[in-house]
Amino acid sequence: MRRMTAILTLLVFAVLPGATPGQQPKEEFILAGKLLDVHSGRIFDNMIILIQGDHIDRVAKADEITIPQGAAVIDLSHAYVLPGLIDAHEHIFLTGEDNGRYDEQLLKESYQYRTIEAIKNAWRDLGAGFTSMRDCETEGAMFSDVDVQTAISRGLIPGPRLWVATRAMSVTGSYALLGYSPEVTVPSGVQIVDGPDEGRKAVREQIKYGADFIKVYGTGGYRFTGEGKMVSTPTFTLDELRAIVDEAHRWGLKVACHAYGDPGLRNCVDAGVDSIEHGLDLSDYDIQQMKAKDIWLVPTLYVYELVAQDDLESSDGAVSRASIHEASFKKALAAGIKIAFGTDAGPFPHGTQAKEFEYMLKYGMTPLQAIQAATIDAAEVMDPYEPHLSASANQEQEYSNPRFPTHPWSKSVGATDPTKFADIIAVDGNPLDDITQLEHVKFVMKGGVVYKNEFASPPVDKLPQ
Repeated sequence: MRRMTAILTLLVFAVLPGATPGQQPKEEFILAGKLLDVHSGRIFDNMIILIQGDHIDRVAKADEITIPQGAAVIDLSHAYVLPGLIDAHEHIFLTGEDNGRYDEQLLKESYQYRTIEAIKNAWRDLGAGFTSMRDCETEGAMFSDVDVQTAISRGLIPGPRLWVATRAMSVTGSYALLGYSPEVTVPSGVQIVDGPDEGRKAVREQIKYGADFIKVYGTGGYRFTGEGKMVSTPTFTLDELRAIVDEAHRWGLKVACHAYGDPGLRNCVDAGVDSIEHGLDLSDYDIQQMKAKDIWLVPTLYVYELVAQDDLESSDGAVSRASIHEASFKKALAAGIKIAFGTDAGPFPHGTQAKEFEYMLKYGMTPLQAIQAATIDAAEVMDPYEPHLSASANQEQEYSNPRFPTHPWSKSVGATDPTKFADIIAVDGNPLDDITQLEHVKFVMKGGVVYKNEFASPPVDKLPQ
């Protein structure tokens, strides 16, 4: 009863800011002093964005739109305006596990308490300008991400639009919690799956309870050799992965594969997954096959910079995962692999993941490429499995996940185009000149609702602190 009271109190507090669809003005006008078109990289001066409800209706020069007297106007005339950012790899159910909290979270915190933590993490992410996110598993909190997703979509709580993986999958002996006595039953951070048939059943179960995509761990542990190389332990066999991918694709879901290096990463590529998450040690073969099969890379660079010193100590100063990752990222970028912005937020505080941009530029991306990775490209990663979209009506009825959006993500978010959701952020300076501007987002609108506006007087902040 005490836990339920805490949750209800939290939800009431979350609703107080007034961010429900029924309270949105019918029509709003944004005065955009500088508007970044993420498709072309052009910055347009003195633009007006007309918003109807939760969607963008029109974008035009200021002298081409007449603002009616008494209309709702948001003045961003001294700001740089761009679409809401998208983090294609984060974990709202993780809160600092690299500081020793992972076992504590799974052993001592209930799903209800962890859901409260996840809600607060989602608030922080939205406040940082991330209006959409792909949540890459609950780390032992079962299907609680579906509940957070539903509460956000119904307007009960503020937060980014979520695309959720639910439990994720790995094999026996490869995922925490590990190291406990065999007489003690402990929870696992993922769904344990052994064999192709179990893989198919797990996909169906996760879809049944709300998964929007499937997450698998293609590699488990890793170690550094005396020669300064990283060796990753494979998890699933190729047959197991093929069964999981085939079953997910039958239902129109994509498969994201956590993988550090061969042979586990190669198994994921050969099985036809849709994205490689992290991809620290890409071989030339992996890159060739990823390009041929149109597989995305979601690299998450910054999180490995935070543990580089620990890795150096483990490898006797020879190498770190960050240095290995840098080389792989540069090779993938040069080869033209499709790259989407993702951060793995959770091991480090939510709301700070825009730091990722700095390392994308440091390793060779242009500012525009990095911003596109966090907008139009990340939106495409979150689309349902493409062949499913072009299936016949009968096939779509048979295999459709009823929780899919009416339109794919790439048609709904990631740019300030007419008909897309009114997900808009603003910063002081030009992010093409100074990418760190995106670490200090001062205006956040999601679906036509303003959650944060430091340009207003007095400032607006509808997100609980």
